[in-house]
Amino acid sequence: MRYAIYTATVRTMVRQTVRQLAWAVLVGAGLAGVIHAEEAGFESLFDGKSLAGWKANENPQSWQIAEGKIVCHGPRSHLFYVGADAAQPAEFRNFHFKSEVMTRPQANSGIFVHTKFQPDGWPAQGYEIQVNNSQSDPVRTGSIYNVVKNFVAPAKDDTWFTEEVVVNGKKVTVIVDDKVLFEFVEPDGVTGTRKLSAGTFALQAHDPGSEVHYRNIRVKRLP
Repeated sequence: MRYAIYTATVRTMVRQTVRQLAWAVLVGAGLAGVIHAEEAGFESLFDGKSLAGWKANENPQSWQIAEGKIVCHGPRSHLFYVGADAAQPAEFRNFHFKSEVMTRPQANSGIFVHTKFQPDGWPAQGYEIQVNNSQSDPVRTGSIYNVVKNFVAPAKDDTWFTEEVVVNGKKVTVIVDDKVLFEFVEPDGVTGTRKLSAGTFALQAHDPGSEVHYRNIRVKRLP
């Protein structure tokens, strides 16, 4: 009888310890925001702890790392993905880009595709996919700025949402929280630099009144 009671007590203690360890792991993952299921073919662009592989232009102080997130908050600045070798910046043509995003109220930001590093100013090359759920600019999250305008916010402030951009040939598909917002096919004969070509990604710190968080940034190259 004593042995049975002792055995039952030990089993209870073991179960409690396992539950406590599991809870600690879950809490740690929630705080860091970087523990995610593997996705076949996707490569991570952000290690969750540094800006390795990224290069800010003007006002680099507008970018911080906090609890596994890239936080943009401050004067205009753009953070370009350059990869492991800044002398030979990473380049993408056809791809499926994903990022988890959280906007604070009255925040404006953007995700640039097919762009390239420039030392200051608004990026001149490629398209900007808007990140804005409540700021005074009525062009909302998911829009291709100055090309496709969405005036209804597909996500809420202070809540994590997923923003995806798929570029395949001349077609751009924008997806927010697994919902396709639109498919844009670039017409032939587009001139200038605001067009599809090839390049990298950039995140935008728009102004001191805007605060936006990014995490779990990844991309899958397409044929």
